[in-house]
Amino acid sequence: MKTQWSLIAALVIALLTAVFAVINVNSVQVNLLFSTVSIPLILLILGCTLLGGLIVGSIGIFRQYKLQREIKRLTTQLQNLQEEHTSTMEAYGHMTYDTPDSSGTLTTVDNVTEQPSSYPDRLSK
Repeated sequence: MKTQWSLIAALVIALLTAVFAVINVNSVQVNLLFSTVSIPLILLILGCTLLGGLIVGSIGIFRQYKLQREIKRLTTQLQNLQEEHTSTMEAYGHMTYDTPDSSGTLTTVDNVTEQPSSYPDRLSK
């Protein structure tokens, strides 16, 4: 929904810019530091609008590229940590540990990966 509203806002701004540019068709003097040129104001308005759009679009593309690289790096890091966790669990899976049951007494559990039903799944939060 946010994308649709952004598209509608962009179209409204483009329409207002086009109407504003068409209304101003007189020639103006533009000083370019090294010379002065006379161009129609409509071309100046549309040219500046396009240049601004290109600059903003380039910044957006650059940010998107950086975010994609970060996502790729974090995904690789997550996979490595999951593999390390799996190998650690396999290495220590045969060990037993004591856990309190619902009555408060300690019971011995043979498999580390099992959780008593009285404990909430802490990883799902």
